Amino acid sequence: MLPALRVWLSPLLLGALTVVGFAPFELWFVPLLTLAALFALNRAATPRAAFVSGWMFGLGLFGAGVSWVFVSLSLYGGLSAPLAFVATALFCAFIALFPALALYGAVRLAPAGGARLLLLPAAWVAMEWVRGWVFTGFPWLTLSYAHTPGPLAGFAPLLGVYGVSLMAALLSAALVSRRPNWMTAAILLLPAGHFLLQVSWTQLIGAPVSVALLQGNVPQAMKFQPERLSQTLNDYRRDVLASRARLIVLPETALPLFRAEVPPDYLDSLAQHARAQGGDVLLGLPESEAGGAYYNSLISLGASPEGRYRKHHLVPFGEFVPPGFRWLVDQMQIPLGDFARGAPDQPPIAAGGQQLAVNVCYEDAFGEERITAARHATLLVNVSNDAWFGNSLSPRQHLQIGAMRSLETGRWQLRANNTGITAILDASGRARAELPPFTQATLTGTAQGMTGITPYMRWGNAAVLLIIASLASTAIFISRKVSV
Repeated sequence: MLPALRVWLSPLLLGALTVVGFAPFELWFVPLLTLAALFALNRAATPRAAFVSGWMFGLGLFGAGVSWVFVSLSLYGGLSAPLAFVATALFCAFIALFPALALYGAVRLAPAGGARLLLLPAAWVAMEWVRGWVFTGFPWLTLSYAHTPGPLAGFAPLLGVYGVSLMAALLSAALVSRRPNWMTAAILLLPAGHFLLQVSWTQLIGAPVSVALLQGNVPQAMKFQPERLSQTLNDYRRDVLASRARLIVLPETALPLFRAEVPPDYLDSLAQHARAQGGDVLLGLPESEAGGAYYNSLISLGASPEGRYRKHHLVPFGEFVPPGFRWLVDQMQIPLGDFARGAPDQPPIAAGGQQLAVNVCYEDAFGEERITAARHATLLVNVSNDAWFGNSLSPRQHLQIGAMRSLETGRWQLRANNTGITAILDASGRARAELPPFTQATLTGTAQGMTGITPYMRWGNAAVLLIIASLASTAIFISRKVSV
């Protein structure tokens, strides 16, 4: 019984405990300890036992950390509670395969000793990277996001999201090694990261711009109901016309009807008001084209030439139908559930005297996809509708993901979210101002344009992948040399 508890229950509990390292709890040191404990469990494990412990850790991590998937499917997606539970459980079981494969691969390639402790963190982060793109990717709860409020965040402008994960995983492995030289070198990562947080990789450009971010707080159950449409349009127009900001941002699909269906005088009134302030308004709405394709779009209206961004990285099941899953999507009550993709490298939008690198909702979880536009932008903008996830962990986790994008690029960020969390982040990922969730309000403030390129914006994930490959090669070489 005790060996079974050690192999099954211990990693499951460690994975669930890891969630308190992420938002909204933000105890960033906890994942260092839980991952160290997981590595300790596998210091002398067999490949099969390593796979099982990695899978159980993943079940605990994702079962507790992305429980909001059930909320989305059952409360707002229209699935029955039993079917939503099964779908969520299967999803978590699948995502848990990535830490399982990481531990299995490390144990298989490095039979024992220090080489295994060197290979474990490299394999862990390599599988995080794979999880970030395979089957369109699901990079949620990547280890590094827990460290946005901690000292290791200083490595984000250098090596990006996976670089921070690697520093954390190496520190966890060093705690297990009990080798003074390893532990000393790894612990020095903390003051090194703190020092890097003081480095200014980007520079101010121009004067701060006045901004207004509108949080409409339209309930998801009512968002696309015809009887709510008039109130939604009137509320947003009232709030736009009441603002004196140069840059006004509305959330994702703030106007829940196609652009061609919006009364022309409605958009004209928003544009005229923005021009009177010498600025622009950005608003989310779907757009359709001849042939039936439609897009999740953001457009800018006002003093600058009209700009447009169309969402490229779509959410499976919510925004497009994966092959073979039409039967499941047909049971869900998701309007506009099969969007077309926008172009992959769309230029920044010129608005409010700034160059805006725009993304929509879930897209900001994919850091490397964001850096092309960010190189030429002065501000980042994310528009979202997290009403799909209710009062769950998701909105705070999403804000924490956005903080990593600001850290990576050295850019301030404007985040307009239907139900929250609407916020203004500075170039270090700190929230300078935010609105309470589930309130209808306007967040006013200023944002500072930035210019310059961080090392991560230049290299992307290539640098950290090279480091991971070097660590893995070294560990495998040492392991084989010892076995000979």
